[in-house]
Amino acid sequence: MNSFGRLLRVSIFGESHGECVGITIDGCPAGLSLSPEDLLADLERRKGGKQKGTTPRQEEDYPIFKSGVFNGKTTGFPITILFENKNTRSEDYNKQRSIPRPGHADWTAHQKFGGNEDYRGGGHFSARLTTGIVAAGAIAKKLMHGISIHAGVTEIGGEKDLEKGLQKAIDAKDSVGGVVECKVTGMPVGIGEPYFDSVESVLSHILFAIPAVRGVEFGTGFAAAKMFGSEHNDAIENMQGKTVSNHAGGVVGGISNGNDLVFRLAIKPTSSTPKEQYSLNWDTEQMENFSIKGRHDLCVALRAPVIVEAVTALVLADFMLLEQRIPRVLPVSGIMNKE
Repeated sequence: MNSFGRLLRVSIFGESHGECVGITIDGCPAGLSLSPEDLLADLERRKGGKQKGTTPRQEEDYPIFKSGVFNGKTTGFPITILFENKNTRSEDYNKQRSIPRPGHADWTAHQKFGGNEDYRGGGHFSARLTTGIVAAGAIAKKLMHGISIHAGVTEIGGEKDLEKGLQKAIDAKDSVGGVVECKVTGMPVGIGEPYFDSVESVLSHILFAIPAVRGVEFGTGFAAAKMFGSEHNDAIENMQGKTVSNHAGGVVGGISNGNDLVFRLAIKPTSSTPKEQYSLNWDTEQMENFSIKGRHDLCVALRAPVIVEAVTALVLADFMLLEQRIPRVLPVSGIMNKE
């Protein structure tokens, strides 16, 4: 449904043009120093309008804590955080209601929810709901000392030169996709389980929940299909498990091997594009030409890295709580509380 995780469990709520969006985080250990300011750096990276090719919609995105934090520390009870929606233009969506936008969930949502869905800005299908996920990820990062998670765009529109790839979209008056790579350093050995709860399985589950993700590969990924086994195997060079190469991406048998966790995501072109399209009008039951109005990202991949980092942090922190590598109650004067 709308929740994810086992011990560290998150539940998202809200709609793109509703009163607010938000998240409830259950299972966060008690005693973690936490304030709204701890979340602002990552929330700022998620915002649109901060770089060329992103939506001009500007929201304050200041986290409003409603529960789970007292005297600057987590209580061990669910943390609920709200983000107000103040800069909406719902009329853009009223005008084009008759034509379900290709690539969006308009048609499937209408069929599944019987026309009761909030269609403004994509409603609860909108990437606006990743605001809360980014906030939760920032909290998860604070729980894991010594682990560094960094994601970045490596390709736009098939171009390694990101500016060139973005310019292709501008010239075509269209949108483009991209590739995001994430690397986790400082990974402990032994995180994850074989088969259904492997690191790759659980990570892929939440990565594909990020709007616009169309593919995920770990380590060498699909290129492994073209390699010899002797070429793909990662030779172990010391008793810490360090390998000469990292074709496996830091996971073997579903379990982290202590090397960097490396994976990549394929992000589709933004479905809302200014280019004229031809699709169904469900009022007339005929196909017709139309164009999508409103404020949209030229390349949604540009805003994805911090979201990828957030969901990765949530998965790893959950695994570490399950492995009891993070205590459920943090020590008053222990390393976990040092800023």
